[in-house]
Amino acid sequence: MDIVLLLKAAVMGIVEGLTEFLPISSTGHLILASSLLDFTGDTVKVFDIAIQTGAMLAVVWEYRARLAATVRGIGHDLRARRFAANVVIAFLPAVAVGLLFGGWIKEHLFYPVPVAVALIAGGFVILWIERRHRHLYGERDLEGARLARVETVDDMTALDALKVGLLQCFALIPGTSRSGATIMGAIVLGFSRKAATEFSFFLGIPTLTGAGVYSLWKQRDLLSWGDVPMFTVGTVLSFVSALLCIRWLIRYVSSHDFVPFAWYRLVFGALILLTAWTGWIEWHGQG
Repeated sequence: MDIVLLLKAAVMGIVEGLTEFLPISSTGHLILASSLLDFTGDTVKVFDIAIQTGAMLAVVWEYRARLAATVRGIGHDLRARRFAANVVIAFLPAVAVGLLFGGWIKEHLFYPVPVAVALIAGGFVILWIERRHRHLYGERDLEGARLARVETVDDMTALDALKVGLLQCFALIPGTSRSGATIMGAIVLGFSRKAATEFSFFLGIPTLTGAGVYSLWKQRDLLSWGDVPMFTVGTVLSFVSALLCIRWLIRYVSSHDFVPFAWYRLVFGALILLTAWTGWIEWHGQG
């Protein structure tokens, strides 16, 4: 058993779990972390997608009561059927776009410099959205006033779900952030911060599961039983760190905006570009 390899897998799992549900791009951070750790290759590409399953399972565990109630009520409860239908509707656009353009995106954009550009662009978008939101609502938004058109995920319409699903397609560009695209986009559409964040969690269940299963099946010839410890370590630590992150984020959005994440993106993206331009760090991509 290669201890160094397991340590790298552990770091990658923690990075995935901590970044999957924050608007800072888990894929972008995994690309950067794998470059710094010299943790690259075809198997690692599959690993990076597979460990997202751990983050997905964290959502399932945290919202197990809601999900179980939905499954039980799917045949007779209108609210359960509407909730399940909205998740499916929001999931489908990314499937279609991913199948059409996923190969091209992986070949040309899975490199640190494009990730840095996307991080910076996304940071400016978040600042613009928060400034717009503050201009419209002032401090009332963070004081609990009922300002949102969609107060909870149960208030969503099918059209709301479709719009959020279309916004999620931007996250196929590494560095954009699936959570960032869905949460910030939903806020612009009139969602409360909590509803936007929770629906992003729920939408992650089919999205991350689908990506993981598809990647494992498509690249199954690259894998062996010897890879099981590495995948297990990464997935378990992804689950634990994602669970902690989910619980923290729900508390955070009740009284804070996303501006700190925007500044993090801007500074981090600029640092990557600076180190790439000066040659201080020799970045390697996964393309």
